[in-house]
Amino acid sequence: MNNHYAIVFPGQGSQSVGMMTSIYETYPIIAECFSEASAILGYDLWEIIANGPETKLNQTEITQPALLVCAYATWKVWQTQNESAPAVLAGHSLGEYTALVCAGVIKFSDAVSLVAERGRCMQEAVPNGIGAMAAILGLKDESIEDICDAVSTELIVSPANYNSPGQIVIAGHKEAVEEVISISKEQGAKRAIMLPVSVPSHCELMRQAADKFTSCLDEVDFNDAVIPVIQNVDAKERTAAKDIKEIILQQLFLPVRWVEVVKKIHEKNISIIIECGPGKVLSGLNKRIERSLTLHCLQDEESIIQAREIIA
Repeated sequence: MNNHYAIVFPGQGSQSVGMMTSIYETYPIIAECFSEASAILGYDLWEIIANGPETKLNQTEITQPALLVCAYATWKVWQTQNESAPAVLAGHSLGEYTALVCAGVIKFSDAVSLVAERGRCMQEAVPNGIGAMAAILGLKDESIEDICDAVSTELIVSPANYNSPGQIVIAGHKEAVEEVISISKEQGAKRAIMLPVSVPSHCELMRQAADKFTSCLDEVDFNDAVIPVIQNVDAKERTAAKDIKEIILQQLFLPVRWVEVVKKIHEKNISIIIECGPGKVLSGLNKRIERSLTLHCLQDEESIIQAREIIA
């Protein structure tokens, strides 16, 4: 088997009630991961994932550890079934923390506490109803940037996720986001829709959350990465603990440059990207970014077998 493939980890938006149930009972290591996480969090994380309610799973401080544990547990299964390590790792937003755990930068137990606290800091930074996010489809990046700049006089709104060509998510004050939606439609956007989230991630409104979160990061030991990680903020590949820690904090209030992350992977002559975790959101984005890529999702026993064949 070769190791010339990348593994990427999903972020918020990939969660759903019942995710991982098809794989949970097949591999005991998954239950072990959830048991450890639940002991740290003080509640039964698997119970919420398996049975909901959806409103509880979608609370930011629960969604973040839920997705981290799902993706990390899948990674642990992959390691038991496969001898080769990927050439590089990356994760979308919250998924970057999963990448750091899998790269050996932070311990799993620390990451569980860290992302739960990250979720709380984000939720507390902007009261419900004040912030919003929206997806804009069918306009050029520059056009959306210009609209945001024009609207951002007294209120804040800016690109939060550069997800794929022609798809940007914006974040900021709700009124400003609504105005950008309106102008984008006037300028010919195919779709401009509000997203069902309460926290405006990856914009200046999260600066306060970053200030609070700094002390949390300072309590965690960061190690050099054993597998390079391409980070969201600038799509640069890093292994040094100090550099990774500095950039991961900036991720809270700077946009996710996913298009550049995937292009960076492709520039390394990597043609296979495996999505590790629930859903297929990243594989959909990745196909629109670079059509020549071979894309695969690890979601059940059959898909893990197929992935081994793909990289063989």
